[in-house]
Amino acid sequence: MKWLYLLVNVFTILIPFIYSFHPKLKFHKTWKAFFPAMLIVGLFFVLWDALFTSMGVWGFNERYITGIRFMWLPLEEVLFFVCIPYACVFTYHCLTLFMRHRGMKENKWLQKWVTIVLIGVMCVAAVLYANRWYSVTTFALLAVLLFYLQFVERVKWLNAFYLIYAVLLIPFVIVNGILTGTGIEEEVVWYNAAEHMGYRIGTIPVEDVFYGMALILMNVALYKFLLKKQMRETGLKIKKHEQISVA
Repeated sequence: MKWLYLLVNVFTILIPFIYSFHPKLKFHKTWKAFFPAMLIVGLFFVLWDALFTSMGVWGFNERYITGIRFMWLPLEEVLFFVCIPYACVFTYHCLTLFMRHRGMKENKWLQKWVTIVLIGVMCVAAVLYANRWYSVTTFALLAVLLFYLQFVERVKWLNAFYLIYAVLLIPFVIVNGILTGTGIEEEVVWYNAAEHMGYRIGTIPVEDVFYGMALILMNVALYKFLLKKQMRETGLKIKKHEQISVA
């Protein structure tokens, strides 16, 4: 049982990693953008995680972890911020390729109003549960992220993200269900009842859905920014090379 959390991480990333080299997917070709994005976002969430662990907002059942620690957290918890983003960004990559192949286009009006509704719900929830650390930080972070991407960066891919995250909720329920006690005797990760709303999807606190959304959204946003920058720099190098060759 000491290996349970570690095995959850391994099985989460295993298939996405193997299929990263598929000739029609070629996700490994984007690693130069993905890994810096994952490390930056992961550091933010690890620090947040470590702070909340020290505050007793949540904690970890020694029965299901190896005992190895990194930055005051179980190694398995740190690996969570590598394995889950990898699997989810890989899925995003695959499904966006599929949607592009099918000629699916973004609906700016729909994206704007879905985002406004989500921001509104997050803001109301953050105010209502302002005295609960997990609730208020999760809802506020997601509201800020959505506002920034929609109204500052004006990205056009949020509709695709919403659709893909809805698909990801299926494996999310399986993985988070195990970590919060579904099918096992005790929780792998426990939550202080005084620091969240108290509503659960099975064994999963509702906040986890939006925490996960913020985690994946930050990874996708930074990944796309770095990927775009990488492609632009590659294009400039090719252009310079062609100019030199012509000269």
